[in-house]
Amino acid sequence: MKGPIATGNTAEIYLNDAGYAVKVYKEGFPADEALKEAEKQRYIHSLGIPVPEVLELTTFNGRQALVMEYIEGNTLGDLAMKDRTLLEDYLAVSVEIQMMIHEKDAPGLEPMTDKLTRQLDDVSSLSSEEKMGLLKQVDQVSGTKLCHGDFHLFNLVETEDGIRILDWVDASSGDIRADVVRTYFLYVGFDQEIAEQYLALYCGKSGVDRDEVLQWQAVIAGARLSENVPGEDAERLRKIVRQGVNGRRDE
Repeated sequence: MKGPIATGNTAEIYLNDAGYAVKVYKEGFPADEALKEAEKQRYIHSLGIPVPEVLELTTFNGRQALVMEYIEGNTLGDLAMKDRTLLEDYLAVSVEIQMMIHEKDAPGLEPMTDKLTRQLDDVSSLSSEEKMGLLKQVDQVSGTKLCHGDFHLFNLVETEDGIRILDWVDASSGDIRADVVRTYFLYVGFDQEIAEQYLALYCGKSGVDRDEVLQWQAVIAGARLSENVPGEDAERLRKIVRQGVNGRRDE
């Protein structure tokens, strides 16, 4: 295989000679990481969600790898950035897709409560009191709806057969409002205006109350800190946590 066609925080994506995508995980991940993602994606496919088909597990240069259907096309994010006049239209399409995802029950996935608890336990920059406050809020998470965990325009690919949804490694079964806040945070890190457009569209189309969505900000901000994303404004996330736990706004 030639050099990677894409690189993310967890893996590199290659295109093999047969025309399939090969996701090669970076070193340091548990030995069953590829297996877990394969099982998760197959389960989501069984729910009728348009995701890439998983073909096999393999290794590449000693690293675990996942061979999947290669989805050819442009992401809605790339299309929107090429013509910003179409941004709201693409956001509206994405919201319709996310609402379709949120209609699915997914009891076969890891509960969101378990995922958030694990992430919060891994954050070293929060005090024990802050973690306890966030974990109390995690206990209020309800529902078993399908939540993508990394939903945004750049994970939606426009193909000849419709839009396909990529990157389900963070998917869980839980509260859709927390999933919406997660998407909102991802957009805030990219463009505040897009974040506000997205949230207004989702709440307007779904009927979900904006305040009920934003009440999950502290928990999702705390969980986000566990990811140590390069370029992320960690202090902004910590301020959101302090506000959510202490009930005050930091200056």
